[in-house]
Amino acid sequence: MSAREQSQSGAFSSASRSLFEAEEEETAAPGRCLSLLPWDRFSAWLHCVCVVGFDLELGQAVEVIYPQHSKLTDKEKTSICYLSFPDSNSGCLGDTQFCFRFRQSSSRRLSLHCMLDQLDRDLPVSLKKDSAYYYGYVYFRQVRDKTLKRGYFQKSLVLISKLPYIHLFHTVLRHIAPEYFVKNEPFLEAVCSDVDHWPPPVPGKTLNLPIMGIIMKVRIPTCHDKPGTTHIVQFTHEVDTQISIALPTVHEVDLFRCFCPVFFHIQMLWELVLLGEPVVVMAPSPSESSDTVLALVSCISPLKYCSDFRPYFTIHDSEFKEYTTRTQAPPSVILGVTNPFFAKTLQHWPHIVRIGEIKLPGEVPKQVKVKKLKNLKTLDSKPGVYTSYKPYLNRDEEIIKQLQKGVQQKRPAEAQSVILRRYFLELTQSFIIPLERYVASLMPLQKSISPWKSPPQLRQFSQEDFMKTLEKAGPQLTSGLKGDWIGLYRHFLKSPNFNGWFRTRRKEMTQKLEALHLEALCNEDLLFWSQKHTEVETVDLVLKLKNKLFQADREHLPMKPDTMEKLQMHIDTIILALPDDLQDILLKTGTT
Repeated sequence: MSAREQSQSGAFSSASRSLFEAEEEETAAPGRCLSLLPWDRFSAWLHCVCVVGFDLELGQAVEVIYPQHSKLTDKEKTSICYLSFPDSNSGCLGDTQFCFRFRQSSSRRLSLHCMLDQLDRDLPVSLKKDSAYYYGYVYFRQVRDKTLKRGYFQKSLVLISKLPYIHLFHTVLRHIAPEYFVKNEPFLEAVCSDVDHWPPPVPGKTLNLPIMGIIMKVRIPTCHDKPGTTHIVQFTHEVDTQISIALPTVHEVDLFRCFCPVFFHIQMLWELVLLGEPVVVMAPSPSESSDTVLALVSCISPLKYCSDFRPYFTIHDSEFKEYTTRTQAPPSVILGVTNPFFAKTLQHWPHIVRIGEIKLPGEVPKQVKVKKLKNLKTLDSKPGVYTSYKPYLNRDEEIIKQLQKGVQQKRPAEAQSVILRRYFLELTQSFIIPLERYVASLMPLQKSISPWKSPPQLRQFSQEDFMKTLEKAGPQLTSGLKGDWIGLYRHFLKSPNFNGWFRTRRKEMTQKLEALHLEALCNEDLLFWSQKHTEVETVDLVLKLKNKLFQADREHLPMKPDTMEKLQMHIDTIILALPDDLQDILLKTGTT
């Protein structure tokens, strides 16, 4: 028996095997592109697992990549090496967890890509994977060891994934990393084998994920969930004897803890993130840096933050020169840094958030003024927000009072985070609803859709027309906040976040028009039409219908359930009415 087989048999109980088999049957949906191959289940969650150590001659080096067939370019390995260790000045003794994000060098397609793309479609827009980036989830250990020349044991266990499931992967690392540092590679092989038995990450389903003797119970959100609601993972009697951990979320960070150091500026930070402004987070360690950057990116949910963001960024990063040059304006990106060198290098950036060591306050935070950029000399400068930015909206004193009261009453941090997340959600929704309403009005009327003409085009987005709608149907309908909402919208319409949002909405609406056009075709008597036209015209119609059917299936157009079947029946009926030689050709003809 191979080591892989031994680890599988040792790590799995028969009960957890039955869980995995049941999941396999459920997810074997029709239309799956490829059957599952070895490591396909693993690849649905992780690209690989790396171990990064410190070599006295080479410096940081990737010691192990598992599974061994996993592909990483030299550039990707270098990125992982430098991003997996805290800067030396951080002084992180003991165990430290953090997250980083880096560019993928080249586009490599997984064997499971068809099913993953299908799963991705059902995710909220903020959780969809970005094909150009990987996440790295790190568990770093640094302890004194007199037997080593350097005097310290320094090693990181790193999970590389396309999925932004921060809380899930940090939980996995907390469970496996301490034991890995004792048992080494055989243990790592057993961990990967367990992950290769996980069901696919299907949004909306409660998933049971066995990992080294425990089972995590999780639910991945879907785009159909009501924003702001959390689906509690329910326990069931049949399998709960095995469930060790039920995770309340797979992706959320502790919002209140992250924003505590800049408590009075949360609304201004929301504006900066919404507008895609360049922001640097300077923190004492990668943990604080990565948590704060991820909290900032999440504060405009359900809008997707469409620019680049780096939870932990180092001077060795391949984009270091690109992001620190003074020859052009800073790019639309949020960087998390810990190296004091950045206090000088990024001094020209317009918005700098200085974070001290994050601790939940035992007393009410004192009022902190926005500081001038010229006062930021070093990374040791006092915590605060350094910027000359003047917010468009008046500050909401109510949320400040509510959270301050929570601190006084020792309200749990989780409850404070829920309040803060709901505040950000309501603010974002108040801002985006007028845009949604206006963009919906660009949709052509359904009566203008003719089965015998191409689908009509969406009307052009007009900034001035949109602005005119704000007087009667603006954010004042859902928000009591006063301020220059018009100015905020004008700024937003020039931002990457608007471009990303509008591209997505335009695509959705175009697909809806295509779907309505197909439904109109299905309601026609196509056989009668073909009998009144030449064979050449009929063959042309059949080929076009086949192509539309193929595209509808590939793009998962939002159609009524029976539309595809009706269209296929129309095609079959028309073909059967043609001469035998044409029937043979058309039945064999595929689609492009």
